[in-house]
Amino acid sequence: MHAKYAERGLSILAFPCNQFGSQEPGTHEQIKQYARSYNVKFDLFSKINVNGPEAHALWKWLKEQPKGEGFLGNGIKWNFTKFLIDRQGQVVKRYSPLKDPIMIERDVLKYL
Repeated sequence: MHAKYAERGLSILAFPCNQFGSQEPGTHEQIKQYARSYNVKFDLFSKINVNGPEAHALWKWLKEQPKGEGFLGNGIKWNFTKFLIDRQGQVVKRYSPLKDPIMIERDVLKYL
């Protein structure tokens, strides 16, 4: 999706987190190398916490925004939770890690 819509203004920001089954145990460089093996071209930030008292300020703010369909509570339940943010910086939708990217793409197109 990034390659397809970056020129139209889509930015994808990835934040590795090791709080979910220890899926991101590596260093920042190891995580970047792994992502490169999948030809990832979007922005990949340093590993952070998204839940708990050490949660990054961005994620604290994201979790305070309106919940998406089927969300109970505001905690991040698993890696790959996604947020769609419009050009004005407002969260317009939150997606579970299992949401089909095709469905997300339809929403993204509304905001490009």
